[in-house]
Amino acid sequence: MTAVGNGAQTAGRPTRLPRSARRKQLLAAAQEVFVAQGYHAAAMDDIAERAGVSKPVLYQHFPGKMDLYLALLDTHCDAIVAKVHDAMRGTNDNKERVGASVQAYFDFVDHESEAFRLVFESDLRNDPAVRQRVERVEQGCIAAITDTIISDTGVSRAHAELLASGLVGAAETAAQFWLAGGRQVPKAEAEALVAALSWRGIASFPLQGESA
Repeated sequence: MTAVGNGAQTAGRPTRLPRSARRKQLLAAAQEVFVAQGYHAAAMDDIAERAGVSKPVLYQHFPGKMDLYLALLDTHCDAIVAKVHDAMRGTNDNKERVGASVQAYFDFVDHESEAFRLVFESDLRNDPAVRQRVERVEQGCIAAITDTIISDTGVSRAHAELLASGLVGAAETAAQFWLAGGRQVPKAEAEALVAALSWRGIASFPLQGESA
């Protein structure tokens, strides 16, 4: 197994890294191990070896395997929610907003790091701390889209949340199905198909000030 390198070695010892850089290195190593093996099969020994550090160094930064896993979940859960927020704020064109939201999910599952497996395919979904973070992704993305729907259409929050959950569910499920199926449809075309389906439904709700 190749270690995640960071700097040259001096007198047989690894270069001392700033705490933030070491933490980043350890998280990168842990992500590769968790993605490849799953949480339960992964061991702190594997992560330390992958990072090219001793176990004491690993434990200085993360007291246990769960701490590493939750730190990675926080990073990637926040990232996907931020991408959907950006999709809502990046334009006033609602059709483009739908397309950008769908693209955010496809980009996430298609990234070479395969970090999406930690969020959407975790073997720890029954753990309360993990479940809370995974649910936060769905809730955060739904909230971002809900606010936009309310602002633009004037429908009730309950109606807007239901519409937003449909868009989020379609984007997440379709992106994972596309990846699992071997990317048989080109990514841009797949995104456009899912966005078109979602847009045709949402576009039927008139903007405030327009007649139905």
